[in-house]
Amino acid sequence: MLLLILASIWGTSFILMKKGLVVFSALELGATRVSVAALLLLPFALKHLGKVDRGHFKWLVLSGVVGTLVPAFLFAYAETQLASGLAGVLNALTAVFTLVVGALFFGQQLTGLRVAGIALGLVGTVVLMLLGGSGGDATPTGEGNAWYGLYIVLATLGYGVSVNVIKHRFHGIPSVAVTGLLLLFIGGPALAFLLVGTEFLHKLATVPGAWTAFGYIALLATMSTAVAMVLFNKLIQSSTALFAASNTYLVPVVALGWGLLDGESFNLWHLLGMIIILLSVFIINRAR
Repeated sequence: MLLLILASIWGTSFILMKKGLVVFSALELGATRVSVAALLLLPFALKHLGKVDRGHFKWLVLSGVVGTLVPAFLFAYAETQLASGLAGVLNALTAVFTLVVGALFFGQQLTGLRVAGIALGLVGTVVLMLLGGSGGDATPTGEGNAWYGLYIVLATLGYGVSVNVIKHRFHGIPSVAVTGLLLLFIGGPALAFLLVGTEFLHKLATVPGAWTAFGYIALLATMSTAVAMVLFNKLIQSSTALFAASNTYLVPVVALGWGLLDGESFNLWHLLGMIIILLSVFIINRAR
């Protein structure tokens, strides 16, 4: 049930980013997303701040930076020239990098079949970026560049690191505490940058449609960052890291559905790339 809820929430996040980028820049969207989520969970963070051993703080900062802060900007940059549906498909690489990072640093078993799954996932990524196209008129900028998918590849690598850190370093700590605290550590810098280093407030006051775009980003921050992260961290702690990351089976379907409703194209190369990537995730999860 948690997987289905997470897939629905995260599958919708890509279309919300696309709508927010109509007015705001990638930097503004990423900073707003993190800031709003941090403010929402601030009461929970303050409640648990004194209850968590300080030795965990470095891991919270690491997970927050590589698993939330940096990906928020990378996904926003990617969607300036990449269709939201394709961004959702590439997000499935999270399961691939969860295994890679787990094998390199956390003792995760790496069998020959799992190596084949990793290789297959990379092949699917190449198919999407070289042959699938990028969206063009379906993007907020009206331009398309499939190589912007590399931003998402890097973001999913960060997710893979974060998933493993949460699984192996936060036993016994409530998921809402983990999420609230890691957002607390990254939320302050994000908010300061948003208010001082961007035109966010100016756009909000002067640009037509800015409040609507902000509404999309606020919904993104509330559901896809704050709520979904709490649920996801709970899932990580109560299952395996790979099982938790396997919600990426369903996220592309939801993301592509929203993209089609918003007029994005979907061709046979998109379908082939998605099938290859999801097959790689299946192999990785099934291989022993």
